[in-house]
Amino acid sequence: MKSIIVGVVFIIFSYYLYAIGTTKNISQANLIKIERKYGKKAKKRAILWDEMIENAKNKKILRKLKSVNDFFNKFKYISDEKVWKKKDYWSSPLEFIGVGAGDCEDYAIAKYFSLRILGIPESKLKITYVKLKQKIRGYEESHMVLNYYHRENSTPVVLDNINKKLKLATKRTDLKPIYSFNASGLWEAQNKTKSLKRQGDNKLKKWHAMMSRI
Repeated sequence: MKSIIVGVVFIIFSYYLYAIGTTKNISQANLIKIERKYGKKAKKRAILWDEMIENAKNKKILRKLKSVNDFFNKFKYISDEKVWKKKDYWSSPLEFIGVGAGDCEDYAIAKYFSLRILGIPESKLKITYVKLKQKIRGYEESHMVLNYYHRENSTPVVLDNINKKLKLATKRTDLKPIYSFNASGLWEAQNKTKSLKRQGDNKLKKWHAMMSRI
């Protein structure tokens, strides 16, 4: 009888721990907020994201890049008009995880913040607005990717939701960089190999609107 009671208590306690959340990189308050707003599947995505971050913390840089890139590239690509009923909406990482879908800038932003949590310096990460050359359609399409620079002025590694493999920018002949930014600055992209020309602080309105919701 005693063993049965102990077993029941253990089950209840285990369920309690699951219910309150044992995540290390997302607060209980945010888990509750996500579940209330987006549902149980969204909470599960948030927990899976937390597990991915924990598993990647002690890995080498390239494994961190791959873990984050692969995780978010599983999300569905859906336009802002369908998800948010707006023409161009930059969702926060929690909004993106909550919905489980978004467009190119949502992938890039979520990857950027995830890699910052994994300890990668801001100076090595730049969200880059590019023109994507569509060979089949015969025109250039606006797109965003995340670039990782191992050293200053080095050729970056591209994290992309369309071409899902990590590749050096010099191997992405379909991308034409226009400008780059992170939390602290804005750069004009001269080309894929030369250094970027800083244009000043990041004053992009959509970025600051997104940051106000974090």
